[in-house]
Amino acid sequence: MTIKLANATLDLVPEAIARPTYDRSALTPGIVHIGLGNFHRAHQAWYLHRLFQQGLNLDWAIVGAGVRPYDEQMRNKLKAQDYLTTLIELDPAGDSAEVIGSMVDYVPVVQGNGPLIERMADPSIRIVALTVTEGGYYIDPATKGFDAGHPDIRHDAENPQTPNTAFGAMVSALGLRRDRGIGPFTGQSCDNLQGNGQILRQTLVSLARLSDPELADWIDANCSFPNAMVDCIVPATGTRELAMAREFGIEDAVPVTHETFRQWVLEDDFCAGRPDWDKVGATFSNNVHGYEAQKIRILNAGHQVIVNVAEVLHIETIAEIMAQEKIHAMFRKLAKEEIVPHVVPVPGMTPQQYVDLIDRRFANPKIVDTTRRVAFDGSSRHPGFIIPTIRDGLQADTPVAGLALVEAAWARMCEGTREDGTLIEPNDPFWDELTETARAARNNPRSWLEMRNLYGDLADSPRFADAFTRWLKLIYAEGMETALDTYLNG
Repeated sequence: MTIKLANATLDLVPEAIARPTYDRSALTPGIVHIGLGNFHRAHQAWYLHRLFQQGLNLDWAIVGAGVRPYDEQMRNKLKAQDYLTTLIELDPAGDSAEVIGSMVDYVPVVQGNGPLIERMADPSIRIVALTVTEGGYYIDPATKGFDAGHPDIRHDAENPQTPNTAFGAMVSALGLRRDRGIGPFTGQSCDNLQGNGQILRQTLVSLARLSDPELADWIDANCSFPNAMVDCIVPATGTRELAMAREFGIEDAVPVTHETFRQWVLEDDFCAGRPDWDKVGATFSNNVHGYEAQKIRILNAGHQVIVNVAEVLHIETIAEIMAQEKIHAMFRKLAKEEIVPHVVPVPGMTPQQYVDLIDRRFANPKIVDTTRRVAFDGSSRHPGFIIPTIRDGLQADTPVAGLALVEAAWARMCEGTREDGTLIEPNDPFWDELTETARAARNNPRSWLEMRNLYGDLADSPRFADAFTRWLKLIYAEGMETALDTYLNG
């Protein structure tokens, strides 16, 4: 027997499942979170829930928000269950579940984003947070500057009162707050980007400057944008996850599964106050860059190291990839020889210890995280996670052959077929362009590196470009496993 998740049924939730002990009717909102997917609910929303369980910070509840049609679907599902979420922790020693209640509302998703703008202009809202993916900040991949020519940005600059993007809505709301004398809010990125707070500042200020330079200056001078590192492996929800919630006795339309590990490191830079996240395990630090560099260079890059190889070989999940001896060995060798030399220790964790931690987390058989999900949006993830380490290796004269193999595997994946002949469905916002280039690269490997918007001048580096060319030719001539054997045998 299952119970439908709602405020009225919380007392019926099986006793083994933790649930809110606080009075949810006493919560008042302090945060609008845009992009309310699984990661947010397993991470920031969980930390807030833990605070509320202690009777703390009850004026910091979350209002969900979004700007895409998918977000309206999510809103309807969550509204039907009073914005409650079942979190299922996937522990090899045994799964557990809890119900969290830190979210209290969800803004209607409409064209022009009027309701979202007004909600962010409400004086009670002191933080606007986002999880919009690494590629969602309108960054030029080559220059790392703001992409003012993007059609979305041009629309918002020409129509600042009816924007299409989350950033346009934030700018419009900040304009209302300035005009009404309310004051600024903190913009908080929860995405996997080095310097994510600085990038969010760049996006908002640059967008505002296109239509209202004075507002841009006001935002730059008054708002704060703390950098942060976020970490928790959170698979997508499908039929398996829905069934798992039912096994716990709960009918939840949008349950979330997650690993046993969480980490959140933040700069303590909040212009309008903040919750006491440090009381429930978050870390406030002036060295966020060190933590995020370790994570992005080893965990996020480590995902890209293995998934393109695995997609070509038709291996479907991360745990299954790590069970493959050759790919596992490739991950270990490449991390030790080509990534770790460019990562500095942080308190309590050396880079090699972090590699060992990530190895265990990737190999968790309870986490059914798909190769396809992790490989999504390579055109953002490779420039963000892999290419900076290639540049460091070239500059420091350390090995880059394995990283060149990673890029060759990505080029091979983007050709669109696996080695068993099956098709790879489009898996990148620029899939058509990548596929066209990848097919040309089969005969002319360097044409892949001529995507200067991704690789900049790396095509001009003989050490990297020659290695990339050799790997891609070998992959097409003799197969991915032969390439792995060649790399592992030196």
